[in-house]
Amino acid sequence: MPIQPFEMSTASILSIVGTTWNVASEKVDRSRVTRTTQSLAAEAAKELRETASTRDQALHIMRDWIQKNNDIKNVRQDDAFLLRFLRHKKYSVPMAQQTLLKYLNLRKYYPEIFMKMDCEDENIQDIINNGYMAVSPVRDSKGRRVIIYNMSKFNASKLTCWDMCRVHTLIYESLLEDPIDQICGFTHVGDGSGVTGAHITAWNPTDFARVMKWGEQSMPMRHKECHLINIPTAIKYIIDFAKSKVTQKMVSRLHIHSSLKQLHKKVDVACLPTIYGGEIPLQDMITFTKQLISDQRKKVLALDDMQILSTRGIISSRAKPGQNDTVSVEGSFRKLEID
Repeated sequence: MPIQPFEMSTASILSIVGTTWNVASEKVDRSRVTRTTQSLAAEAAKELRETASTRDQALHIMRDWIQKNNDIKNVRQDDAFLLRFLRHKKYSVPMAQQTLLKYLNLRKYYPEIFMKMDCEDENIQDIINNGYMAVSPVRDSKGRRVIIYNMSKFNASKLTCWDMCRVHTLIYESLLEDPIDQICGFTHVGDGSGVTGAHITAWNPTDFARVMKWGEQSMPMRHKECHLINIPTAIKYIIDFAKSKVTQKMVSRLHIHSSLKQLHKKVDVACLPTIYGGEIPLQDMITFTKQLISDQRKKVLALDDMQILSTRGIISSRAKPGQNDTVSVEGSFRKLEID
């Protein structure tokens, strides 16, 4: 019988949904825990059209399709993996199948990002220890996982854009094993302070465009909100460029704030690190993130076993890889001066 995503023990619920990062401290707001878990099934039904019958039927169809598809090999067929695609596409099975194919193709096209994503890699450890990207152990009031990014914590003189992408992908893949994250989605909070010219020139404009565009199409994540603070004027050109590569739905979910006060009106303070006026020490977030990726290490590394042998099954009205991916603002993108 397929695992029911809402059959969780009290201990697992508290460790996942609690409003403090230290469950043992008994600071957990249990009313909020109850509200979140009780509303999860209702949210899945309302937003994703998920019921026990639709879930079981869709999983059966997905597994049958994978087993009969000669264009792919060694693809995971467990509930946790397949449901991330079904939930992302609100149980449109053909669309979930297309996203899975695109996901496999993206992994093949960019092995420097997706292959051998080991949390024990020295560069990955350095990036996370420095605090460039951290997952909040506290979910927001809507049950969403909050992810914090701080560009000033990324050493662009030493590391490459691929190192940056690998950390993003490793953390995203680890989070997507969780049914709550698949259903409720993610809130992103990015800090643009400390950006230098090295951060910009580390990227090839064509690769940046592809990662933005293909990432939205291929990674089965529900990006619900993206909040940016401390954005230098020069970086706004990059943001405008990135917006041109994603759907209007994603653009509508992007918010730029001029102050922490504005940010606090949109993002639960309880989810933020103390450096942004929140309640959680950044080091606690880093520790939580390291534990998260360590717990999922074997599953993430095992993703390398999956293969796409042919892309003939991918349906796309967009240009083929390498066509029309260069950008008209390449000069501006490459030559921005950062104060």
